[in-house]
Amino acid sequence: MQVQPYLFFNGRCEEALKFYGEKLGAQVLFQMRFKDAPPSPEQPIRPGTEEKIMHSTIRIGSTELMASDGNCDGTPVTHSGYSLSITVDDPSQGEKTFKAISEGGNVVMPWQATFWSSGFGMAIDRFGVMWMVTNPHEGDKHPS
Repeated sequence: MQVQPYLFFNGRCEEALKFYGEKLGAQVLFQMRFKDAPPSPEQPIRPGTEEKIMHSTIRIGSTELMASDGNCDGTPVTHSGYSLSITVDDPSQGEKTFKAISEGGNVVMPWQATFWSSGFGMAIDRFGVMWMVTNPHEGDKHPS
């Protein structure tokens, strides 16, 4: 069994995937636009959304996530009730990763040492997704 987050960006998916590629090294494994779907009279493609992303699968590190433009109805996206957590393999990458994902977003908890980690920070990225970035304590290994 595998659990994969599926993020909906309401028209900003391509922008988000590019950002995650630049900042986190995300790789697009699969991508399908609405225009690539078989015609369906019951669910016609809304004009203007043909080039929007219907489905994509990306890999960040060893994790695969799915993403879509979703409804593309102009309603602001509200990501709430969850956070994506990144545990870096190399402690020197923690702060760099945190600064990258925070760019253009809002820092919730600044990067700092905590009682559970040599470095931890929380930020909401420019797409409204909450991220937690953590360094393992020296000698600690995070689960793969």
